[in-house]
Amino acid sequence: METLDIDHLGTVIDSRRTDLRVVTSGNCSTPLTVLGKVDTLLAEYRLHLLNAPRGIPQRDGVIPESAFVGVGMRHHPRLVYFPMRLSGVPFLYQRRLRVDVVIAHTSAPIAGKVSLGLEINVLPGAIAACKAAGGIVIAQVNRQMPYTFGDGELPLDVFDAIVEVDEPVLNLATSEADGTASGGGMSRADSARIIGDLVSRRVADGATLQLGIGEIPDAALDGLRGKRGLGIWSEVIGDGVLELDQAGALDPARTITASALMGSAALYAWAHRNERLRVLRTETTNSPSIIATQPLMTSINTALQVDLYDQANAASVNAKVYSGFGGQSDFTVGALHAPRGQALMALRSWHPKADVSTIVPLIEAPVTSFQHTAVITEQGVAEIAWRDQKSQAVQLIEHAAHPAARDDLWEEAQELGLL
Repeated sequence: METLDIDHLGTVIDSRRTDLRVVTSGNCSTPLTVLGKVDTLLAEYRLHLLNAPRGIPQRDGVIPESAFVGVGMRHHPRLVYFPMRLSGVPFLYQRRLRVDVVIAHTSAPIAGKVSLGLEINVLPGAIAACKAAGGIVIAQVNRQMPYTFGDGELPLDVFDAIVEVDEPVLNLATSEADGTASGGGMSRADSARIIGDLVSRRVADGATLQLGIGEIPDAALDGLRGKRGLGIWSEVIGDGVLELDQAGALDPARTITASALMGSAALYAWAHRNERLRVLRTETTNSPSIIATQPLMTSINTALQVDLYDQANAASVNAKVYSGFGGQSDFTVGALHAPRGQALMALRSWHPKADVSTIVPLIEAPVTSFQHTAVITEQGVAEIAWRDQKSQAVQLIEHAAHPAARDDLWEEAQELGLL
């Protein structure tokens, strides 16, 4: 392990090679400073990370790769997309993709260890694959990265080189409801509030929650704050979990488990050396068999579309990848196998920007998940679990679809043989 000035990174990276694959932390943990320097050293390389933020290298010569596409790679003409569940990505490194360089964003050292901080996720798998291939593992050690406990605590000698920085970690900007109509004259804020209320009513005291990031999951917080004894077992957590903790909704005796954090500076301060929080590798957090052991496991996710067969598309728009499968299918399966578990799909019935129904006859894009417990929109709750496919279709049209779309959906359901 060697501590380097950033201008000396060229001493550990072979800049003559044009076939290197560089894997970095993603989400809010992308090590933009060191990545930017590495980009100046390599004429051509493959850049692989999850949920890439703005600011990553975009020039010719860089081939972006991801199993979950973020805004930094979305619509990129050279994007190489791997359609797979997040829990399978570490196996991708083991069995398919050679990892030559890993750039991890870590905390400052404590007692001879650093922490991967806000994102553990697939990084342990990438580091192991890189080591096995004889590659180079670099740490961007940042005094402002929280030190979190769990699978991301690594001894300093894991790293071949360390570059020290002292800079703010990326924050997740909170999107404000803009009042845009959601269909039928209802504002985005009103529809989100209704959906959130319907979701929270289904959550029992003592339940274990998986909450996604975004406006719809956040809208469920008002009702969830009044719950008691809740647990968290989730892929990603945000400020909503901090709010539940401050409201007394979480069971103080239960460990809060996640694989990554995205949110505000307040969330990061709460996470720093928090003994109740464990940030684990995705092979653990997203394992359906482990998810299924959580008491009253309740998975709350959203999608771009749901069809009359209760298939959800959360990954593609107009046949082009928008994000990816992520952990939605992992948690849907795990929750359905948990004792008294639920897999809830929450979305608006009408897409405000595209001005189309989100309940469609048949999804033409790759399916992200299916067989949910219920589909919830501002129109109501379509009960799906344990029903035959014709009953599912009727539930979706009558209780989840926007009224403006129902006549067409009835006709399409007839043509599909669902009535």
